[in-house]
Amino acid sequence: MRIGIDLGGTKIEIVALGDDGEELLRRRVATPQGDYRATVATVAQLVEAAEQALHGRGTVGVGMPGAVSSLTGCIKNANSTCLIGQPLQRDLQTLLQREVRLANDANCFALSEAVDGAGHGARSVFGVILGTGVGGGIVLDGRVLTGANGIAGEWGHIPLPAPQAEDLPLPPCYCGRLGCVETYLSGPGLVADYLRQGGASEAGGDTGLDTGLNTALDAAAIAARAAAGDARCEAALQRYEARLARALATVINILDPQVIVLGGGLSRLERLYTRVPALWAPHVFSDHIATRLLPPRHGDSSGVRGAACLWPADPATQP
Repeated sequence: MRIGIDLGGTKIEIVALGDDGEELLRRRVATPQGDYRATVATVAQLVEAAEQALHGRGTVGVGMPGAVSSLTGCIKNANSTCLIGQPLQRDLQTLLQREVRLANDANCFALSEAVDGAGHGARSVFGVILGTGVGGGIVLDGRVLTGANGIAGEWGHIPLPAPQAEDLPLPPCYCGRLGCVETYLSGPGLVADYLRQGGASEAGGDTGLDTGLNTALDAAAIAARAAAGDARCEAALQRYEARLARALATVINILDPQVIVLGGGLSRLERLYTRVPALWAPHVFSDHIATRLLPPRHGDSSGVRGAACLWPADPATQP
């Protein structure tokens, strides 16, 4: 049995998979806000309760918003700031009395979609998170590429390629840099761009497109209003698509993946899968582009499934 944990900023989800990949159990609880010790205890309690319910002991993989520092063994680059500087892996291993594998949540998403999702059968998969933040993960021949610094795939904090007049001035990013891809392509980034260009701030309709935002105006409302004929909202989405195309073209030029899978709330915008590939061609250094842009097969379940897949189906077999 493989247990996966998706440690998010607002919720913690657990899934237990059988060796055949069948889902045996799934539960979700709220994340203790700003409380590291309570967060670790909640994860341990979820694992213990799942094992009691299933009458077995499993391997444990955890997807979290950040990376493990190779210098300290502690968490870095996490937008759940209570995790930063904490020895999360060590503390979980102490409580659960076994090895625990940690990975960035975008890496877990990419792994899930590469193993048995939209990227199944592809040797190279780039998984993209487009939500309250922007992240990415790389899977090559079924293995997550973490990189020398543990930041492989972190395209959300590269500068937006080839900025146009409408992209200026470069927005500040929480990481301390200016003009990061995340400041344009996250849900909040789309809203901020719409407002900068003179868009109205009243709330729109509910489309079910969950971007994780709690503001009166969110990406879902912009998409709904664009579909209803709002010209400013349509223009905002077209700017978004052009920026996404340029940013993904840079990934294609460097990594040249067979498949790019989109995740996060904005991945539910169906128009992205036809419009973005039509726009990235001028920025890709090739006469033919075979890379496919696909929606996720497992949807919101990909991250937690990928965390479980940090361990092979047979624990005696190392990934």
